[in-house]
Amino acid sequence: MSETPATPSSAPDLPDRLSVDPRSPHFNRDVIERGIGIRFNGKERFDVEEYCLSEGWIGVPSAKTLDRKGQPLMIKLKGKVEAFWR
Repeated sequence: MSETPATPSSAPDLPDRLSVDPRSPHFNRDVIERGIGIRFNGKERFDVEEYCLSEGWIGVPSAKTLDRKGQPLMIKLKGKVEAFWR
């Protein structure tokens, strides 16, 4: 009889939506400090600022463009989004 490894009950589930911007309502310091990775269309991305699993998009900053408040301009990319614990 083969047994599947059990995940610890203290490990929280991956959030459906997460942002690294502290001003966002989807910001969660505990999850970010624990470490979460994003795979977009089969390729791991390291520049993701925000994501939504259920809607299938990620937000990444544009190269050097800033908005009127001096923050990097965000671009929304749609595709297959997978999140995982590091």
